[in-house]
Amino acid sequence: MGPTASGKTDLAVQLVERLPFEIISVDSAMVYKDMDIGTAKPDADTLRRAPHRLIDFLDPAEAYSAARFCEDALREINDIAESGKTPLLVGGTMMYFRSLLQGMAQLPSADAELRAELAAEAEAVGWQEMHRQLAHVDPPAAERIHPNDPQRISRALEVYRLTGKALSEWMQQPAPTLPFRPILLGLIPSDRQVLHERIAQRFDSMLKQGLLEEVQRLYARGDLDINKPAIRAVGYRQVWQFLNGEWDYATMREKGVVATRQLAKRQLTWLRSMPDLKNIDCLNKGLAEAVLKLLAKIHIN
Repeated sequence: MGPTASGKTDLAVQLVERLPFEIISVDSAMVYKDMDIGTAKPDADTLRRAPHRLIDFLDPAEAYSAARFCEDALREINDIAESGKTPLLVGGTMMYFRSLLQGMAQLPSADAELRAELAAEAEAVGWQEMHRQLAHVDPPAAERIHPNDPQRISRALEVYRLTGKALSEWMQQPAPTLPFRPILLGLIPSDRQVLHERIAQRFDSMLKQGLLEEVQRLYARGDLDINKPAIRAVGYRQVWQFLNGEWDYATMREKGVVATRQLAKRQLTWLRSMPDLKNIDCLNKGLAEAVLKLLAKIHIN
């Protein structure tokens, strides 16, 4: 685990080349097809050296959830374990990690017809009004969910209307625990400023590689908008707003860098709250060797 630009993918590839590991991506944006540059998705050569599971399989018009990730990840974990290898979960979507490690309440399945009704209702009255409705039937959920988060507002209202029980009540039910012993490695920079510089350099590199053109192709589809989870991903949202004419190129670049740094700050906050996390300085030049030594020590103990 680690913040964006901490070198997670490079480290994971080195570990796969040294140990019988197989990688499972824990990234809410890499799941999407046609979103390669802005997600820093591994290129074809890297994937040949170290295949990644749970990337590049979902259309950007679709939503992906922590619950679905847990279901998918557990399936892949079991498959890798049965093959005699060790699953190596790599990414920066901390909510997915937490959901997998702590378990998730068994919520009712999605109802496509009800979701369509909620979407039509939101189109008529607006998501602010839908959020007010949620506050009336499930105040804890409304307090936790931002009024500009239609995906989670819709899901919370869907659960209530399907079952008559608030989502926050469902979430209090005991959740199944992970049937494996995880070793948690956190890539934490010893110098935050260096990470900030890496983030700026990487965002500029993405722009040079064609991030603008990548988002233009998504924009031209006509069935995507700023409220889709895929388009809300850091970097994509800022370029999308540039294409909408909301700001100029220089402002887009600045806002993209700032948003990525804010994401890194949130990721580090999540990491600090995780029990049993073994911190490793991601700025260590001998990062792979340090991790291998740590894993050997854990195995011996």
